[in-house]
Amino acid sequence: MPYILSSGIKEAEFYFDQQTVQELVYELFPLKDHEKKRLMPIFENAQINQRQFAASLDWFKLPHGMRDRNELYMEKSIQYAKDAIKSCMHSDLLRSSIAPEKIDHIIFVSSTGIATPTIDTYLINELGFKDSVRRSPLFGLGCAGGTSGVARAYEWLKGHPDKNVLVVCVELCSLTFQATDRRIANFVGTALFGDGASAVLLAGDESELLEQSSSLVQLGEGSSRIKRDSIDVMGWRVVDHGFEVIFNKSIPRLVREFWGQHMKDTLEERQWAAQDLAFIVAHPGGRKVLEAYQELFHLPDRSLTYSRDVLARHGNMSSPTVHFVLHAAMMDRPKSGTKSMMTSLGPGFSSEMISMEWV
Repeated sequence: MPYILSSGIKEAEFYFDQQTVQELVYELFPLKDHEKKRLMPIFENAQINQRQFAASLDWFKLPHGMRDRNELYMEKSIQYAKDAIKSCMHSDLLRSSIAPEKIDHIIFVSSTGIATPTIDTYLINELGFKDSVRRSPLFGLGCAGGTSGVARAYEWLKGHPDKNVLVVCVELCSLTFQATDRRIANFVGTALFGDGASAVLLAGDESELLEQSSSLVQLGEGSSRIKRDSIDVMGWRVVDHGFEVIFNKSIPRLVREFWGQHMKDTLEERQWAAQDLAFIVAHPGGRKVLEAYQELFHLPDRSLTYSRDVLARHGNMSSPTVHFVLHAAMMDRPKSGTKSMMTSLGPGFSSEMISMEWV
């Protein structure tokens, strides 16, 4: 089976506590005072303490069109992705650093900007990857992209067991903030979203790099599921001034009904029980999503400690967020035999899962 060898993360450089962002939104949003006061508890109840953005608060006070937003996306995405890759390839989880030419395939995941050629080509040029490296840029997966990228790497490595894959995620969700969008979904987005990048190094079971990792994670078969006729649940609406967020109030209910059944089926396929999982590497889409995860399977609080901590310190960064959770777990070096499940939800409405065991 393929393995995860190491992980790396990169936070955006502008740090703000939740109250500061809340005050900015109150100042900028075109709602009447009584409407804004009614919505402010969304910030206060999000269980987010701080977030990181790719731009200063002054940037958000000025109008920006699609071109401005995308140019900043290009600049910062390349910078953050490079730093996340370096963090992953020189990680304390490795016995020695991994050279770029050892990577055979790069899977690049992002949904918050547009680039042609895609961002991975810039990374190949600037970091010195070999010119024969395979490329799989994935767009539009949203929050599900982090788990989906790992699952696609797993599938490729099953057919190329002596090869190595780097999964890179970068999202600048803050650049989608729309000060003129009066919808509640936009307000919710401003209370949740942050920016960041991640990288995960994977290897097949015949790769020479396996001996370099001090905390191997063996992967099991991934599982994908999509709910028909639910394309209006989450995603982006592309308009002249950028991306407008789509968030449907049905998401917590769908977590319980749709994700819950998917997790039950996936555990049965593995012949695992929820109680076998020491913790879940769960994308923390928001407080209500994590609460639904826990209530469905009567999980102890410790099962979601990593996810809650990432949510509190970074907010929802879309696809990299689940890798931040993975990174926190890997840095704790769980004992051999520790079982977990990586899981994310995304547009579609879709669910992605892949089983994990430390060895």
